[in-house]
This record gives sequence, C-alpha cells and structure tokens, in this order.
Amino acid sequence: MKVSASSAVLILGGGCFGLSAALELRTRGWQVTLIDQGRLPHPDAASTDISKVVRMDYATDEQHTAMGERSIELWHQWNTRWKESLYHEAGFLVMSRSTLSPGSFEHDSLMHLSKRGHSLRRTSAEMLRGLHPMWNADVIVDGYLNPAGGWVESGRVIARLAAEARAAGVQIHEDVPQPLPSFEGKRCIGISSASGRVWRADTTLLATGAWTPALLPELSEVMWSTAQTVFHFKPQNPRPFTPPHFPVWGADIGLTGWYGFPANADGLVKVANHGPGRRVEASALRTLPPGEEERYRAFLRETFPALATAPLHSTRVCLYCDTFDGAFWIDHVPDRPGLVVAAGDSGHAFKFTPVMGGIIADVVEHRPNLWTARYRWREKTASSSDGARATT
Repeated sequence: MKVSASSAVLILGGGCFGLSAALELRTRGWQVTLIDQGRLPHPDAASTDISKVVRMDYATDEQHTAMGERSIELWHQWNTRWKESLYHEAGFLVMSRSTLSPGSFEHDSLMHLSKRGHSLRRTSAEMLRGLHPMWNADVIVDGYLNPAGGWVESGRVIARLAAEARAAGVQIHEDVPQPLPSFEGKRCIGISSASGRVWRADTTLLATGAWTPALLPELSEVMWSTAQTVFHFKPQNPRPFTPPHFPVWGADIGLTGWYGFPANADGLVKVANHGPGRRVEASALRTLPPGEEERYRAFLRETFPALATAPLHSTRVCLYCDTFDGAFWIDHVPDRPGLVVAAGDSGHAFKFTPVMGGIIADVVEHRPNLWTARYRWREKTASSSDGARATT
C-alpha cells in the first residue's frame, strides 16, 4: 500500500498493540491519532502491571518461537536506546513434578529450542537444592533453565512508548468518554465519543483488548474476555527471591498454569496463573473469586514453602482477550471497509511488543508478512495453541 502525505489512521486503544502500531505507522509516514478511554498506561489494560514474562519457549510452535527470539533481540536494543533496562534477562526456569516426556510443554520446548541451537540447562531436583533453593525439591523433579528470557516492566514500557509516540508526532487523546467506532452504512468513518466529538479517518484500528468482542459482536463466538488473578507478595527478606537463584519460572505451567517472577526493586514477588480463567464482561466490576488467596497459598506451600506465609501486598484482576485457538486476531474486518482489528492477546502478547507494531502495520497496509497469515479472520476450528496455557 502506498502511503500518501494525507494518509491518516485512528487507533482506539493504547496498550501494547495500539502503541506499537502507532509508532510503526508514524515511522512509515502515516498521520496517527490514538484515542483511549483512560490515562496511559491505563490501569485496567492487560498491558499494565509491574511485569510480564518474556520468553521464546513455545513447545514446538515454530512461529511463536521465532517471534520470541526476535523480540528478545529487540528488547535488548530498546534497553540500549532508552538507556534504561526495562527488560531484565533473568532467565526462564520451567520445572515439572514428573520426568519430562514428549507432549509436555517443558519437554517439547527443551527439545525444540535445543535443535534451534539454544544452550539450555537441564535441571534436576538435586540441582534445585543447590542452585534454586526456594523450590521444593522433594516435589519438583525435572525441568530446564533457558538463560535467554526473563521479564519486562510492562507498565513502564507502555509509558515509555506513549512518550515516544508523542515525540514522533502521534496525537494521543486520553480520558475520552465511551469511544466507539463510527459508521456510515457499513463503512467505518472514525471514532465517536459520548461527549459528541468525532474523529474521522479513512482507516480505523481497534486495539481494544478485552473490550473487542463487545465492540464487534461478530467476534463473540471466537473471542471473549477472561479474568485472571495476579498476586503480589512482599517477603520480609526478598533477597532469596532474586536472580540467579530465583528467575522467572513456570511450575508445571502447561498443566496447572502457575508462573511467576523474581522480586522486583520494591521487593514484590508476583505470582499468577495462566489457566482457563473466568469469562466476564470487560466492563464488569473486577473482583477476586472466593478463596482465591488460599488457592495461591496452597500452591506456594507445596512449591515455594518460604513464600507461602509472605504478606500479601496487592492483587490484580487482569483481563485476557482470549481467542478460541490462542492466536492473535489481526485483520481487516470483513464487510466493514475502513476498519481493522488487532486483538486476541490470549494472555501471551506483551513479550512480542517489539515485533507487533510491524505485524499490525503490514496488515493495515496489505503488505506481505510471514507472520500475519496465522492471525487472519478465521473460522472456529482449533483448540488452544499456546503450549504454556493450562486448559483444564
């Protein structure tokens, strides 16, 4: 697609999809306006938290492994450009309560990454006792450490990208009341707000996360909002929960969904679950299910006993925008000219922020891209494709 001096795009949503696309499209010469219903980083957005996992480990998934590899390269470049390390390469330690076997996330990731030339360290219960003593080595028996991976300060990244977007000439409008795509017939002509203001453009991109199925009801059978809980614990002595002894981790993550992070600069240890979650309306009040803290502490007592009694600092309910197959949804909307959607994070998108802008921009411009075909508008035919996601 040839971009003229007057080519303009409206983007609704200032999370990792919206901001990365805004920066890339601006670099390509587009006039870009980004609209969000809150302040960036929006506290309700999935992109906003103290941390997100960065990994290339995707079982036998060739595309997401390659995207993870490239993203990690670019996270390092962003650290250099920003003169600040918001990506922390602490490593990714995935462990299992049983010996690794074909078909498991841990086994297949280990084999696949090894074939791609990555140096991984197989880790046994005996090695845990010496190298990662916070784990319960009487229960955890097998796994591996990938030194290329870690975590990123996600909320601070969003703030940084928003600042870069403004500096690049992206017009950002925050606290817009009830922004919605606006139509003349079937054609999307822009975005309107409850205040009566209307922004017009030939192309409108919805990067609206968990709110997407409500804005585009035709997606409600293939995409939905899912609530996931996050707990931040604050141990009295956070040092044992720091790298290299305590990197980013997954504990039988493909079966149980449990994963977490080392202590951050404030001494907070984040624990979360990448599991089925609860289907909710994105606009509903965010509350913890009854007994959720005890569920977390029961897991900790079995897996990280020293963390099980740590004071609870805070909790969060994070909304995934789940697709039926775990793949993102990035495409022009059929029969709605002028409208593009970039959504369906399915709980594993933030790590790809450095490559996501290019993917979305190529879709907007109808450019060829090896990674875009998987995210096209599609029929509901497959099950979850993210090997780390617990589905039972």
